[in-house]
Amino acid sequence: MRYTVRESFVEVVGSIWQPNCGLCAYRYNLMPHDVQNLERNGRITRNTVQLWIDSHAGDFQHIEDFRASIEPINPAKPTVEIPWKSEENEMVFNDCMYPVEAD
Repeated sequence: MRYTVRESFVEVVGSIWQPNCGLCAYRYNLMPHDVQNLERNGRITRNTVQLWIDSHAGDFQHIEDFRASIEPINPAKPTVEIPWKSEENEMVFNDCMYPVEAD
């Protein structure tokens, strides 16, 4: 038997409200109603994801950058991939989420 898992998420890098913390990262797993809220005129764009982040990322004082992988509600539509604006922000996300263990 084969199962297909459809997962939508937004990964963000930014500064949180705690002072002297530097850049932080988080992965928001999206529910189907979140994906519906992202669609404007049947499309999901970087701008619609930014609007969603602005109203749902309250732990962050400022969002530096984000990337998203979103499965539309209609399974016939392709996955929407929104890449990081810069490779540096992707490296910051990876460093925050998957730190190197000390020996």
